[in-house]
Amino acid sequence: MSYTVKLIVGLIGTAFLCIFVGGLSQSISSGFAGFIGGAPFMIIAIIVCGMAVYDFYDECIRKK
Repeated sequence: MSYTVKLIVGLIGTAFLCIFVGGLSQSISSGFAGFIGGAPFMIIAIIVCGMAVYDFYDECIRKK
């Protein structure tokens, strides 16, 4: 797979994942659970998005 295709598809996939998880976290925190009830999920979501962004960097951007 070419570098450009890998970069574009990886960026789109990572962005969709982070948008979905972030929206889910915001929905849980502003809904029935409240901020305190949604805080553990929010922390997990931030960690997961950080890991996804690092994996995108490691697989698509960093030169090996």
